[in-house]
Amino acid sequence: MTSLLLPVDGGRVERYTLKNAALPAAGGSTRARPFNRIAYAAAHVVVDPLAESDPHLDAAVDWDATLKFRHYLWDLGFGIAEAMDTAQRGMGLDWPGALELIRRTLLEAKSRPGAVVGCGAGTDHLQPGAARTLDDVIAAYETQIEAIESQGGRIILMASRALASIAKGPDDYRRVYDRILRQVRHPVIIHWLGEMFDPALLSYWGAGDHMQAMETALSVIAGNAAKVDGVKISLLSKEKEILMRRRLPSGVRMYTGDDFNYAELIEGDDRGYSDALLGIFDAIAPAASLALGRLASGDTPGFRDLLAPTVPLSRHIFKAPTRFYKTGIVFLAYLNGHQNHFHMIGGQQSCRSLLHFAELFRLADAARVLRNPELAAERIGIVMALGGIGGGAA
Repeated sequence: MTSLLLPVDGGRVERYTLKNAALPAAGGSTRARPFNRIAYAAAHVVVDPLAESDPHLDAAVDWDATLKFRHYLWDLGFGIAEAMDTAQRGMGLDWPGALELIRRTLLEAKSRPGAVVGCGAGTDHLQPGAARTLDDVIAAYETQIEAIESQGGRIILMASRALASIAKGPDDYRRVYDRILRQVRHPVIIHWLGEMFDPALLSYWGAGDHMQAMETALSVIAGNAAKVDGVKISLLSKEKEILMRRRLPSGVRMYTGDDFNYAELIEGDDRGYSDALLGIFDAIAPAASLALGRLASGDTPGFRDLLAPTVPLSRHIFKAPTRFYKTGIVFLAYLNGHQNHFHMIGGQQSCRSLLHFAELFRLADAARVLRNPELAAERIGIVMALGGIGGGAA
């Protein structure tokens, strides 16, 4: 059995022995039938570590590795939520880079019948303080939406920092969203992103209280239901999501963005369920694909058995400060061989501690999402050695 030295609380180091084999390969014919839930994965971007750039200022993308990972997710049955990653978009990946990512992914999707892509449109090309009026925010949304729709992309309408900074109350949100939703060519997914993911979005929808904010969001959706495919809420509260889900107009979907409680929200109850648009699907794609296949075949216990062990891993990756969750996502991609390095846009590989990575490794082993446990042990051993922890895998 493979074992290695990992840090634990208290400044100590202990030997950890891998306990689980990888899950069987998922995808293609291994899925019992098409999913009975819509499932988008918010996919990460692979940086090019050999590019001449300042990693805190420039986003040098390895396009081949980035697009290869999207094919991997499509193979497993997922749609791609493109260029809406809240730990890179607006935090290292600028609008020109996001648009290029969208363009390339949409082009790749054309080679795959049935490949699904949703594209993030926001206002992040505006410099802080540049938006002085609501019309400035509207124009910024229009710029990105037109650029995406001109390439055949469908819109995921991202929350706007610019709007949050100048809106004086709920009516300002209604004005902006009503104006934008009247113009879009196809129904959109509205993303309500909580302040735990982005502190600049505190009091979104014109209220610091989420329940008051929900009333405004619901009024916007009800007034534009024909232009809204669904709403993704990322508040990390299953109670708030269920309450909003039960109040949505007929035909409007709830896409869970709750990386703490997704398993039970996707399963649902006798009054409905949530579809999914999740960052954690990037990291747990094989387990999630197998689980969703089980759910579609009527094997709810099998769904639970596969997905439940991934929840502690997800809660660890998304622990506060939640905005640094992508560090854990990319670290797991490195451990699993999807990329041959652990570098990130914005230098975000430095945003979590060695203790965090060690616990992530143990939880990934428990969830059986290490594709090749021996390779994963070798790679985390390299990272640990750089932190002064010797021994490696044995």
